[in-house]
Amino acid sequence: MIELKGIVKKYDERMVLNIPHLVFNATKRYALIGVNGSGKTTLLRILAGVLKPDSGEVTSTEPNNMGYMPQAPYAFSFSVEKNVAIALGKEQVSNEQVHEALKAVGMDHLKHARGNQLSGGETQRMALARMIAKRRNLLLLDEPTASADIRGISQIEKVLLKYAADNRCTVILSTHSPAQALRLVDEVIFLDQGMVIEHGAAKDVLYNPQHQVIKEFLDHWKI
Repeated sequence: MIELKGIVKKYDERMVLNIPHLVFNATKRYALIGVNGSGKTTLLRILAGVLKPDSGEVTSTEPNNMGYMPQAPYAFSFSVEKNVAIALGKEQVSNEQVHEALKAVGMDHLKHARGNQLSGGETQRMALARMIAKRRNLLLLDEPTASADIRGISQIEKVLLKYAADNRCTVILSTHSPAQALRLVDEVIFLDQGMVIEHGAAKDVLYNPQHQVIKEFLDHWKI
């Protein structure tokens, strides 16, 4: 379980996150939804530990075995294969694990290509391979299919669902797509101006929203 208490984050004088209390239960899958600037990325960065809140705390009862995939994953100039292997830390990861991860995301045929010469969608799939090459108890993903085409989106979603089921890990991802949230997660957390305005089962929030902001947001999507 991950618990947030009194989380506040400001950039200059602008409030970007204000969450009095929020809990993520182990092994569940969550989607953070909201318009640009609603606080999704800031929340993920705080959960990942790469950004500190101005006040409040994040506590976890889970082992510290987390993978974080930002909106623009990094790619080194060497091979795709090495890009996946080198980012896995000091833990020994076999070539077989790397190749299986690349195969799962449809990138095995590009294992010798230079990582920094991939398309945006290919870079996202390489980053996902980096995350799934070993067992993790928590995945944090910021718009994991933003640069992918339809085929890439489908492949990434299938990989995420299988990995989450096989490893019984917690998944927290951000997305602009309600349809994607319905396909991937158990619960939706809808953010607006840095605050959680609705949190519940994905179908409840997205098919029967209680907040006018969410109703207006969903008017632009067909689900």
